[in-house]
Amino acid sequence: MSTVPDNEHKSSRASYADGPRLLADIGATHARFALETAPGVLRQTAVLRCDEFSGIVPLLNAYLHAHGGERIAHAAFAMANPISGDLVRMTNRAWQFSTDEVRRTMGWSTLLIVNDFTALAMALPGLQAGDVLQVGGGKPAPHAVAGVLGAGTGLGVSGVIPTADGFITLGSEGGHVNFAPADEREFAILQYAWREWPHVSNERILSGPGMELVYRALAERNSVEAPVRTAAEIVSCALEENDALCLEVLECFAGMLGGAAANLAVTLGAFGGIFIGGGIVPRIAQWFAGSPFRARFEAKGRFTDYLAQIPTYVIMTPNPALRGVSTILSEHLRGRSGANTLMERVQHLQHELSPAEQRVAALVLEHPRKVLSEPIAEIARLADVSQPTVIRFCRSLGFQGLAEFKLKFAGSLTGSIPVRHSQVRMSDSTHDLSAKVIDNTVSAILKFRDGLDVHAIDRAIELLRRANKVEFYAMGNARVVALDGQHKFFRFRIPTTAHGDAHLFQLAAELLQPGDVVVAISTAGQAPELLSAVDAARAAGASVIAITSSKSALAKKANVCLAVDHTEDSTTFLSMISRILQLLLIDIMAVGISLGDQAGENGDIEKRRLLISHLDV
Repeated sequence: MSTVPDNEHKSSRASYADGPRLLADIGATHARFALETAPGVLRQTAVLRCDEFSGIVPLLNAYLHAHGGERIAHAAFAMANPISGDLVRMTNRAWQFSTDEVRRTMGWSTLLIVNDFTALAMALPGLQAGDVLQVGGGKPAPHAVAGVLGAGTGLGVSGVIPTADGFITLGSEGGHVNFAPADEREFAILQYAWREWPHVSNERILSGPGMELVYRALAERNSVEAPVRTAAEIVSCALEENDALCLEVLECFAGMLGGAAANLAVTLGAFGGIFIGGGIVPRIAQWFAGSPFRARFEAKGRFTDYLAQIPTYVIMTPNPALRGVSTILSEHLRGRSGANTLMERVQHLQHELSPAEQRVAALVLEHPRKVLSEPIAEIARLADVSQPTVIRFCRSLGFQGLAEFKLKFAGSLTGSIPVRHSQVRMSDSTHDLSAKVIDNTVSAILKFRDGLDVHAIDRAIELLRRANKVEFYAMGNARVVALDGQHKFFRFRIPTTAHGDAHLFQLAAELLQPGDVVVAISTAGQAPELLSAVDAARAAGASVIAITSSKSALAKKANVCLAVDHTEDSTTFLSMISRILQLLLIDIMAVGISLGDQAGENGDIEKRRLLISHLDV
């Protein structure tokens, strides 16, 4: 592990209220990490070699063990990989993982994973003159599209488009477009590459492995006996030893990169400039500035004048992708990305507002529907602020005024429900208490989903699928859950009964045999009759699955505990939400058994895990 200096500039901005954010740029060879303690302030920056780790979780643990100490709530990674959905399979490394499973394993609230060049593109608007080296002429147009590409283990390509309230990045895989030779020498390189691959992309040529291929191709074309060299050795021999073949490789490489950059510029209309990143060019930037790159960039026939206006830059600042992924994470947490609700955006921004605006935010969070239905004068009165303060609050969130805020807020509330609990009060109208009961239930389900122990569910499904007989034991409100389980599992041709009478638990348990399974359901998990019956079942050789609180006596006696840790005031209300969560666990196990039956005796565990982790509530 190597460590590079932290950000030199000191920020007067307050640290994040929920602790530092973990940022990473994970490539096929190296992984770069930092902790962002405040906007733009990076600390504990470090570089780790990916070869030293068996997967992403050991890599993360190694960094956090050396540089952590504070609790991480939010993380975002840039990865040299196409990103589509929850499952990530790295292109140039044999790693694959579920984003959500990694988030749960690490105990984080947020984990975003984006393509590394999407992150690099998002960093472009924040680059200053000292962060780049201009190659050739041209001047950037204001508020214009910019493109970025860079060669390393592969070839990354992206772009950034300015909008009225920020920037949009392109999730591009442009490195995989067909390589187009421009002269006889480049055609010879293409013919050499065709011996290995029927499709030759730009990435096959314009990358570290590509540079090695160009070296071999030119050695054969020039009838030169050349020793095997890595890309780093080719660069070193060219610039330090003035080796003729290696110099030709670099010149050819720079020219072909100039052609690829020009294609990107005319495709995007990138009058904001083309930026070169990656692991190769910034290391040879001074030589690159005088290379054939710019001449080839402008060599576009009728479009030479068009391209001459577009500036090209080499990104020289260290770890630029970390800047970009920081911006993406910040936008996500503010809700601009659409991934979070406006309610969550208000929560995250609350500490950044003035004291008067914070009172408006508190009103929005506590009485969202009242804010939607009341005029500005009443909102100001309820928050104990002036009407201009209400307008300033809306503008702090990026809206022109209250009307625009309400429009967006209404759509947010009718979409995904924020994960928060609203206390039902005696003064609530029927409309408000109805909304709070529904919102609280959905919030609890979302929290429950994020805390599911998938491995425990796997073990429970396996026990049930192999069971000779299944008996459900439950008392009180939980009896309906036991009946639901009996009806579902009986359809799988599993002999199933449900007992709701505490006097029958002990008698039924004593008749069990090895291979039988008891599903004991209890919110508190403390009833003596139930605990005694579970002891009798275990003594008879049966297995016990407990659906209960993880800290309960019942949980400790079971073979498998499926935890429901939602807390309710059962002295005032019936335990409605806990019962719904228990029913959800019955449904998950039933679906898991069904999938196992369809996939055969061994089942499809990976498919089942994906189903559970993506349970649509």
